[in-house]
Amino acid sequence: MKKVEIYTDGACSGNPGAGGWGAILKYGAHEKEISGFEENTTNNRMELMAAVEALRMLKEPCEVELYSDSAYLINGFTKGWVEKWKENGWTNSEKVPVKNIELWKSLDELSKIHKIKWIKVKGHSDNEYNNRCDKLATDRIKQHNKELSL
Repeated sequence: MKKVEIYTDGACSGNPGAGGWGAILKYGAHEKEISGFEENTTNNRMELMAAVEALRMLKEPCEVELYSDSAYLINGFTKGWVEKWKENGWTNSEKVPVKNIELWKSLDELSKIHKIKWIKVKGHSDNEYNNRCDKLATDRIKQHNKELSL
């Protein structure tokens, strides 16, 4: 099974507001950067979107180390939130439907294909790849704002 490192980040200008996400996939000496934009979204949604889109890039089952500065994303898997939500029909402890349910469901499905180790990193610190992902995400927002002002 191939070993892949994935770094992800999401950003929002206003919350909700214009959002961007970025991800870097590393396999051996190879690196691939991907990013995207959503018009009216939240920071948490962009964090999840980055992970979903990065994992969808993998063409076969892989052993993945996924790095994110989002406690929301990482805790969903490391603290068993996703399993509890599934047991409760995708509702949270207040019996309210889980926010971003379709992205959580996608991540749940992708985690059945790949062996994923969810790793929390400190945001906006000295992690080169996390900082690059942040720049990918914020650049997509800036690009959109520039296009609006033309």
